Amino acid sequence: MAPPRLPREVSVDGSPEQEAFFEALRPFHEQRGTPLDLGPRVNGKHIDLFKLFNVVMQRGGYDAVSSEKLAWRKVGQDFNLGQTNTAAYAFALKSVYYKNLAAYELKTIHNKEPPPREILENISAKGGDLLNRTLENFRPPQSRDNLANGQDSDGSGDDEHKTPKEEKMDIDDSGSAGGRATRGLRQAPPQRVLFQPDLSSSRQIRHASGHLHSPQPVAATSAGSYLNNPSSNPNSMSFSIANYEPRPQMPLTLRGVITPGNNPTLFRERQRISREARAGKLGNSTPSYKGMMLPGTGFDGPNIYVRTLLALRSGIPEEQDYALHHLVKISHERGDKYKFEAFPGLAEGLIEKVLEVSSLYYDVKWEISFDEVQSTRETYVLDGMNGTPDILKRIQSLQRLESLDELETERFGQKLTKINEAGLVIRNMSLLDDNADYLSRQPSLRDFLSIALNLPHTYAVIELQHYALDIAEQLTKFWSLDVEDPLYLSLLKQLDGLDRGAILTSLRAISRISMNLDESNRLKGVPISAIQRICEWTLLDDEELVHACLDFLYQFTAVPDNVEYLLTYMPLEPLVNQLVRLLLFNAREMDTKRLVKPAVPAVPATEIPNLPVDLLEQVLKSDEPERSSHWLRACFEEDADSDITQIALWQAYQARFSEFSTPQNALLPAAEFIKNVSSTFSGANAQVINGPNPKFIIKGIRPRHLPMDPKGRLYTRCLWKAPGATKPCGEFLLKPKQIWEHIVQTHIRIPRHEDGRYDFSAVETTRTYNCHWAGCQHFTVTNGTSSPYEVGMHIKTHLPDTSKKAPVRQKHNRTLPHVSNTLTADFADDVDFGGRDAEYIYQTWHNTAVDERGDASGLPLTSVLVLRNLARNLLRMPAGVTPASVLPRAEHAKNGVREEEGWMERLFTAVRARLWFVMAHNRPLAGYVADLMGVVEKGMAAG
Repeated sequence: MAPPRLPREVSVDGSPEQEAFFEALRPFHEQRGTPLDLGPRVNGKHIDLFKLFNVVMQRGGYDAVSSEKLAWRKVGQDFNLGQTNTAAYAFALKSVYYKNLAAYELKTIHNKEPPPREILENISAKGGDLLNRTLENFRPPQSRDNLANGQDSDGSGDDEHKTPKEEKMDIDDSGSAGGRATRGLRQAPPQRVLFQPDLSSSRQIRHASGHLHSPQPVAATSAGSYLNNPSSNPNSMSFSIANYEPRPQMPLTLRGVITPGNNPTLFRERQRISREARAGKLGNSTPSYKGMMLPGTGFDGPNIYVRTLLALRSGIPEEQDYALHHLVKISHERGDKYKFEAFPGLAEGLIEKVLEVSSLYYDVKWEISFDEVQSTRETYVLDGMNGTPDILKRIQSLQRLESLDELETERFGQKLTKINEAGLVIRNMSLLDDNADYLSRQPSLRDFLSIALNLPHTYAVIELQHYALDIAEQLTKFWSLDVEDPLYLSLLKQLDGLDRGAILTSLRAISRISMNLDESNRLKGVPISAIQRICEWTLLDDEELVHACLDFLYQFTAVPDNVEYLLTYMPLEPLVNQLVRLLLFNAREMDTKRLVKPAVPAVPATEIPNLPVDLLEQVLKSDEPERSSHWLRACFEEDADSDITQIALWQAYQARFSEFSTPQNALLPAAEFIKNVSSTFSGANAQVINGPNPKFIIKGIRPRHLPMDPKGRLYTRCLWKAPGATKPCGEFLLKPKQIWEHIVQTHIRIPRHEDGRYDFSAVETTRTYNCHWAGCQHFTVTNGTSSPYEVGMHIKTHLPDTSKKAPVRQKHNRTLPHVSNTLTADFADDVDFGGRDAEYIYQTWHNTAVDERGDASGLPLTSVLVLRNLARNLLRMPAGVTPASVLPRAEHAKNGVREEEGWMERLFTAVRARLWFVMAHNRPLAGYVADLMGVVEKGMAAG
């Protein structure tokens, strides 16, 4: 059976190395009996096995990558797998390598026989150490189907499935779950060493080697028990039964029997212990507690996730400190798998913790009630059912605690640290869409965001306020906020501050309101001062902030009432000008060419040209064989498809130089001359065409139409054909000036003074002058002219223009290529046509950023969308509320009549030319700008 063909997406470059790689990989899997996936996909993207193999080899191989923390995530970055769910994609990429390339690596790179497929391809890709894996020392990993049981499919080289250890987190790792470009995760707080009583038995029990290294307020439990105890998962009552797995079979251990003969000392010791035990049964000694379950022993307890949940909900400060410390790390390292729905009460506990921030500044302790009557009666009670609509009024009515400015007590700092940790956990977990959806259904969280954004202006609360803004950015897409909503007013208030991060995140949160809902975001009630500041921020050299401002303006200008609001209270011309400038933001110039006229091949010359007198004098100054080489270069050129007979070339050489041959500088013999041809032209060689009459030729050269001097300059042939002559003059001259002087003196016969000036006084007054250059019929209508000066000036139009103004006069200069279409049929054969090169039109493009599909993206796209919104809404302005009734229109004089100028003309006339330029020179934006210009032209035409 023929081997399977590679999918079209698999081969990226099609290099010979890649083809050889797959040719060796297919028979390897066929011999091993394992399936080979030639077109694997991860996150919908094809994975090139050849590229994946090379990337892993550059990092040291499978075992080296698996042993390094987060290494598979870094490998995934080379394949652009995305910024979300990076852990899952990393493990999927690891599995692709494990199933298809791991055994091949052991065989070809390490020269080792790979393990059987039963302990390699047929099992999961968790773990590493393939180089030392054997049937004897390898135990397959047990499956874990639930996060509550300690599942970790990170695939990123984590050493053990343990509680996160106290270590410095890689906060800025772009591959971490939920990472964002705006702000990295905050550093986890220092771990606290809490009191830990020693209640364990003196005898070592099973799993003793796996005790946690982090402090706990209760007896230490093993990491394995946190991960393997299914009874602690609160999702299902029958979870333990449904996910029960028997323990793996342990190898049988045989022990020798202790006898007085082989070990008398140990035998006597055991006898003594046995006697003491029997004495205890008779009441002669203290009772033994062997076999009894003492407190703190025998039960492993819940896993780390349930443990932190219970500790957070306990209300005990030490327990909550322990829980928050671990939740910060869990939300950072397992944020893509840790969901609120799997742990009921976790979100509520965190919200209750962050609400304690008000107690640091006000004489209040917020309570959450699900009784609507109580929540409306008491100021400190928040409505847990529908949220608290008057939360801002309640905050204003609170009594501020007395404290020294910028001075904090130790207790204050510790409490604020725990509140910040709770806010950080909510912020980290809200980056996952499932968690954000869950949190959006918590009205008390919405109240917390309003409370946090309206805290007193102190440096201590800045961190918590940034967490609140990050949370709002993720959650506002699930909410519909009206003009009087406390959170909406709080977000608008942030635009009046000076904190760039707060302004940036607030703009994003406002722009995302109701994005996931059917209801549109109308953005009512935005102060005109805020809009003016947003328009001014578009002038800054801050791409991130400008992008957030344009996103807001796009949402704002999509509503016709908002456009009317802008026209009423602020000038829009500066905004339109800036938006047009942003259309070419970071544009890259790229030159392309388009064929206008194809190349015309040169017509082969039928005869060898004669050397002009001046060129012949230069050639005769050289001795053989240089003389023949100069003649060959002057009269012949290389052409791989042409040839000339050796006898014709030899005869032409003899005819040209026989009269100049002397004993000191004789002509070359025929054989030497033919060899010199090959020496002069590298592409020329002597050949014999076999047949009845063998033909000796020189392949690779052809005669020139025009001779060429040693400097590479071509001569020009005189095409003056006098009346009655059968052929044109044919004299070769190098410069246009020499040709013109030759025609004036030889053909028109104008006399000259001794000083070289032409004597027009001696010209016959009755003579008629005409132009006979290449069949020219310029004076045919008038039957010639009596002015030799007029004919002389006209002849210059037939000659090449070598002046500095040649490009300007080129379209009026009748040189040979332009005259060829007007030549008579009997004269066209006498004109030298050397062909012409292809003519192209060169276009300079100013292309801006595009996405992975090639569509426009970034600031230019958002700018043109805002401009299109403005133009469409101006065009759709109702008849009762036209721009004319909104503001007085500008008036201008036109032909002495004063006319009113419409808003479409007022805003887009000044930038109209630039918009046409963008449409013509920016491919990604061409369609968007064309749509915009269609609306603008329609509005201008409507007046």
